[in-house]
Amino acid sequence: MALEILLVVVIVYSIHWWRTRDLLPDAGITPVPGFELQDLQGNRWSEASLSGVTVLYFFAPWCGVCNSSAHQLRWFHRWSGDVRLVLVALDWASIDEVREYADRHGLEVPVLVGDPGTARRFRIAGYPTYYVISDGHIVQRDYGFSTAVGLWWRSLQAGA
Repeated sequence: MALEILLVVVIVYSIHWWRTRDLLPDAGITPVPGFELQDLQGNRWSEASLSGVTVLYFFAPWCGVCNSSAHQLRWFHRWSGDVRLVLVALDWASIDEVREYADRHGLEVPVLVGDPGTARRFRIAGYPTYYVISDGHIVQRDYGFSTAVGLWWRSLQAGA
């Protein structure tokens, strides 16, 4: 029985490693790449704007998984306490498309409007991708669907 459990753990870890192998390294050694973006209200944001523990969540408005997980983001935002949630829209057709996505899902968090350069700097190859940032460094990362509990757990590991 123990061997089967160990095998499952190894398989799950291997799949996670494979899916995230091209993302920026975590473990607190990689500084957040520089960026300067605007949110949907026209406010300017940069890497210096991300104080404390922040979940930086990259999505595309047309992404099915992003649409399916939006309610998890709302729950996480309500329960996360001092952890900041900031969304970055990539691969969009128009600002109206991004605004409609945020409105449709009732997202009351900053939504930044990214560009292909942003995707390259953060090594975004699929959606959704997110990084947990603490003190200006990447401490957690993942790709794909995540629950509010999963986001909370990763932010807790970051010191939230």
